[in-house]
Parts: sequence; structure tokens; C-alpha cells
Amino acid sequence: MGLQDIYDRVTRAESAAGRPSGSVKLIAVSKVQPNARVDAVLSQGHRCFGENRVQEAAGKWPDFRVNYDNVDLHLIGPLQTNKARQAFDLFQSVHSLDRLKLAKTFARLAQETGHCPDVFIQVNTGEEPQKSGILPADTDAFVKDCIAMDLPVQGLMAIPPAEEEAALHFALLAKLAARNGLKALSMGMSGDFEKAIALGATHVRVGSAIFGAREAT
Repeated sequence: MGLQDIYDRVTRAESAAGRPSGSVKLIAVSKVQPNARVDAVLSQGHRCFGENRVQEAAGKWPDFRVNYDNVDLHLIGPLQTNKARQAFDLFQSVHSLDRLKLAKTFARLAQETGHCPDVFIQVNTGEEPQKSGILPADTDAFVKDCIAMDLPVQGLMAIPPAEEEAALHFALLAKLAARNGLKALSMGMSGDFEKAIALGATHVRVGSAIFGAREAT
């Protein structure tokens, strides 16, 4: 597998779903990948990447941005409130807005800095106690709260339970987004992104299928 193979699979999935080519953004998940692998993907022209941790992103992306223009960096992992300011400086999008305290911090920082990353609200569609995210029943109210704070809410994000059929969770996320007038859906990873595209994903997060197995640091 590799970057071009994933491009081709995304294009075929868009076509099969009756969607225009280019309607899905491919986020190359570069977390815990050696810099040489990330550089190889950058050198092929790809510019949209996802990271799980602020600290890891801060350690590598400023250097990459010296050599590569227009890097579009997405935070796809949980965010501690005390790292929010640093996240504002690093990321163009945050996919893991999952609690009111963090939303209030974003709103305050947006006022202070005059800018804010695009945000996706993370929904815990499987209602898993160990996983971050707003519960489905609380999503409507939380979306309203975030919009009332003038946060640039683009859509919803979910990571389905590993042991359950992902399509059921993708369909639920799409329903919640439509009900709240949100157009963006961040869902689907290496093993199921084609299902996600069929159910309306606008952003898919693919790591190992592009880079190979992660190397723990």
C-alpha cells in the first residue's frame, strides 16, 4: 500500500457513492511515524496530516514547514486544556473538541488571538466509558453551546468501537450532523474509510495504510 493507492481507493469510493472527485479530504495520520516516512509523503505533494499529541507535533512540524509550504495540520487526538494555546499555534483544525471546559477555553483564546482553528466535535457514538467524546444524546445541546460561543464548528468526529460494525456508527454520526446543520464528517480510518465515504465522510484519517506500521517512540 502507499499514498497513491489510497488516493485511488478514495476516488473509487467517491465515485461509488455518487460523490464528486475531491469531495473527501485525506488526512495522512503521521503520529509516531519516523520523520523520514513523513518527509517521503510530503515530497509526493501531500499536505494534509493528522497528529494525536500537541507535544509530538510541536517537535517536528515547525521544521517541516520550513521546507514545505501550505501544510494543513489536524489534531485528531485528545487535547488537554492547558495545551490549547499551543494547539492554536500549530493546527488548522482540531477534531477532538469533547467538553464544555475546552470549548470555553477555545472561545477565550479566539478572543485573545483573533483566530481559531476549525473545530470538529468528537462524539462517543459507542458510549464507551474509556473513550472521549460527547454522548449522542448530548450532542445537539453541545453544538448549540459551541455555536453560541462563535466557535467555527465544521462538523462531527467519531471513532467507532473496534468490535462493532463501523457503518452503524458512521450512519449515526451523519444523522447527528444533518440534524444540526453541520456538513463535515471526520470518520473512517485505514480499515474502514471506504464505508465512511459511502456514508458521507468528508475527512478520512488514514495512517498505517499510507506509512506502514507505526514505530513506537
